[in-house]
Amino acid sequence: MDNNYAEQAIRPFTIARKNFVLMESDNGAKASAMIFSIAETAKVNAINTYEYFNLLLSEIPKHQDNNKDTKYLDALLPWSKNVQDKCPSRFKKS
Repeated sequence: MDNNYAEQAIRPFTIARKNFVLMESDNGAKASAMIFSIAETAKVNAINTYEYFNLLLSEIPKHQDNNKDTKYLDALLPWSKNVQDKCPSRFKKS
């Protein structure tokens, strides 16, 4: 049995862990963990991470007035056709 895939997925988070010492709150550490999780999920789904964050940061604020309707989030998931078309990776999915 091999766990290389799992180890590779957490490697960026493990390397950045040294910088987390500088975080002054648990909320800051949680926010960083969420960002790493989003980035790694994008990579697994062959999404250009930079373009994906740009898409998220431009689309989510458009829906902040209506907090109850979260259906728009489905179109922003990394495996959605919408995101696959707008943020293709420069690298082939392995």
